[in-house]
Amino acid sequence: MAIRLADYRTDVHNNWCPGCGDFGILSALQMALSELQVPPSSAAVVSGIGCSAKTPHYINAYGIHTLHGRSIAFAEGIKLANPDLEVVAVSGDGDALGIGGNHTLHAGRRNIDMTFIVFDNFVYGLTKGQASPTMGLGVKTKGLAKPNIQQDINPMMLALTAGYTYVARGYSFDVKHLKDLIKKGIQHKGAAFIDVLQPCPTYNDLYTKEWYSGEDREDPETHKAMPRVYKLDDTGFDPVVKKGDREEEIAKVAQAFAKSVEWGDRIPIGLFYENPFVPTFEERVEETRVPDYTALPPAKLRIAKGDGTSAAPMDSLLDIYKAV
Repeated sequence: MAIRLADYRTDVHNNWCPGCGDFGILSALQMALSELQVPPSSAAVVSGIGCSAKTPHYINAYGIHTLHGRSIAFAEGIKLANPDLEVVAVSGDGDALGIGGNHTLHAGRRNIDMTFIVFDNFVYGLTKGQASPTMGLGVKTKGLAKPNIQQDINPMMLALTAGYTYVARGYSFDVKHLKDLIKKGIQHKGAAFIDVLQPCPTYNDLYTKEWYSGEDREDPETHKAMPRVYKLDDTGFDPVVKKGDREEEIAKVAQAFAKSVEWGDRIPIGLFYENPFVPTFEERVEETRVPDYTALPPAKLRIAKGDGTSAAPMDSLLDIYKAV
């Protein structure tokens, strides 16, 4: 039976603030999973702490609400234990790049086949608007008593440096475009990183829906708003590594780096980089499994016999270690 969008919606009331960009990201993720016809029983959505952490509560799938900054670490463990699951981790910019920065970094170099979505609104929304790691130096929002005194982290540049093999940026008020980015990220074999520009109407009065839409400025010829957000797809930008040689990879990363620093009057969204030639961590793990005992992922191992005793072949394991 075909999976409908309604199958991914729960009866739990969505209680984010009105006008919050989280609504768009949630809708895009639900749409992506339903359009890919992923059964709810085959999907796991993992979150940490923050406004974004409510996401699993509103998606009819396996939902894991974990510790601050640890969503991607939990998600990695789930994927390695049961590779058949479609695993999506979600975090806010503070959750992912502050306390969880180390996990975000190392998940990229492992290239585990999962998708990581960052809700990026430049503030710690749950704790009343403090500057998050993505807020620029000298920026002052209404949640701050004084301008931010720290340099910002560029999440796109970090993802490219860490080794994510699918790196994209979406905008929460362009749900259809974001849905397509999430679909491609899930279909990509490897670690997918999607940074989503997400207005926070409660605490960030600078990067608003109106600001991204360019409603504060006017084209002198057409007298229409001049949107700051533009799609890389519309410019002929080619982000995909097609041959897999090192020279091509470097060239594609370099052009993605150049686009990652565009900010202000022009802000690119879309796919920045994709490399399908890097082996996944799961494939590397398969090469190291001990015969007879770990020939299957943990979720598929028989751990007990009918009488409840352990099914682990201890004799063969001891023989392996005696031979070392």
